[in-house]
Order: sequence, then structure tokens, then C-alpha cells
Amino acid sequence: MRSVCVFCGSSPGDDPRYLEAATALGDELARRGMRLVYGGASVGLMGALADAVLAGGGEVVGVIPEHLVSSEIAHPGLTELHVTNSMHERKAIMAETSDGFVALPGGFGTLEELVEILTWNQLGLIAKPVGLLNTLGFYDRLTSFFGHCVSQGFIRAPHLGLYTIDPEPSSLIEAMTNHVPTTTPKWKDRS
Repeated sequence: MRSVCVFCGSSPGDDPRYLEAATALGDELARRGMRLVYGGASVGLMGALADAVLAGGGEVVGVIPEHLVSSEIAHPGLTELHVTNSMHERKAIMAETSDGFVALPGGFGTLEELVEILTWNQLGLIAKPVGLLNTLGFYDRLTSFFGHCVSQGFIRAPHLGLYTIDPEPSSLIEAMTNHVPTTTPKWKDRS
């Protein structure tokens, strides 16, 4: 993996350990010489992540829709900043320019981006590693829900292997680097 897309909150969250985790992930990406691709904001976990990569001498590519630039939250010091016309265009650029994806804690936008990438992997549209940085057990309930979806027949059990979950940035990135994508088709045999 040379280029990692990170989905995360534009809010810092209520616990300072979320910001610490974003900074630690940024430090790890810079240490490994991996380029960060992210939402382009200067606020919240996004800003802390980008600042850490930049402070470590790393490359940071932001992708932000025009309507958010005008809100003056675009990060002014990035290696590259792509301004898009829509959220759809933003996500397409992020997916095309990344070799893997990490989700830090975040809200609806983070979850939507994460689930879309999992779906693309499940459908075989891409075969790229996905990691959940499970700071303070943030993703425990989501992964439990994914297990519930399996138990109810809506997700196939092998597809739980579409993501790696770990609370530590270094071991998460290491696991993603060694990830072997599942080849299990989405659809069950109808016979």
C-alpha cells in the first residue's frame, strides 16, 4: 500500500483520545512513507490526521466538495487539494487514488463512506484492504451489527473478512498490508 484513504470525523469527538488516535495514525502513515488521501478539512479528526502526516514529512492529498471549501474548512497546507463539484465525485477520486482505506471514528459521513467501500469490495468492484481503527471500542457495536446481519442471512460470513479491526495504528496498517481479499461471491447459490 502506497496511498491510504482515511475516512474520519470533521469533529474531534468528546474524548481527547480520538484526536490522539488520529495523530498516531498520521504519524504511522508518515513513518511508513504512505500518502494520505482524505476529505481535505482542517477541523476535527481530519485536521489532526493531516497535520500529523505533514509534520512527519508525508504527502497529503485532500479531496473536498466546493460547498465545504466555501465554509472555510479546507486545509490550507496540503500537498494537493482537489475541489470537486459533488460528494459523489469526491468519493470516486478518493477510491481511485487509494490502495487501501481506514475508518477512524466519525459520524454519518464516515459510516456512509466505509460501508460503500465495503460494498464495492463485496461486489468485486475493487479488491482493496479496509481497516477500522477501533479507538475506545468505537466500532464494537457496528461489527456486532454486521455479525447480526450474518446471523439473519443478509451478509455472508466470509464477507466479515472484508475489513480488519484493531485499536493500534501500527498493527492495523501492518494487517492491511498483508490483507488477502476474499473471493466469496456476494450471492448465495439459489439451488
